[in-house]
Amino acid sequence: MVNIKLKKSELKFLTKFIRKGQKNARSLTRARILLLANQGKGDTEIAEILGVGRYTALRIRKRYLEEGLQSALVDKPRTGQPEKYSEKHKAEIIAQACTQPPEGRKRWSLALLCEELRKKEGFETINRESIRLILNKNKTKP
Repeated sequence: MVNIKLKKSELKFLTKFIRKGQKNARSLTRARILLLANQGKGDTEIAEILGVGRYTALRIRKRYLEEGLQSALVDKPRTGQPEKYSEKHKAEIIAQACTQPPEGRKRWSLALLCEELRKKEGFETINRESIRLILNKNKTKP
């Protein structure tokens, strides 16, 4: 366990950070971890006081030492799942939604679009939610 000593300006910032405004619960917990670590508390003790895992306290303390205060308080960006459909695919979905609906239908429904698109190559696994998200992002109504 490596003790950390916060600078006066960091201590003042963290105290204000906890008391004022609406903050992310994770960020508040991280700020509290740093304040308790500054008081000389160990990871196990911090974990018991705040109800977090011991490894969480260790990780936040380590991130503070390596990357600084701001990095310790906020989540790092995550890559997420890669996009399943290319711009060409999205354009094809939008184009299909803008065409005339099948005979006997007044308009396209998501289920109907899904059924029609699954017949095309590259859309074998498409579902209604994927279509809805693509159309919604582009402000297109079927």
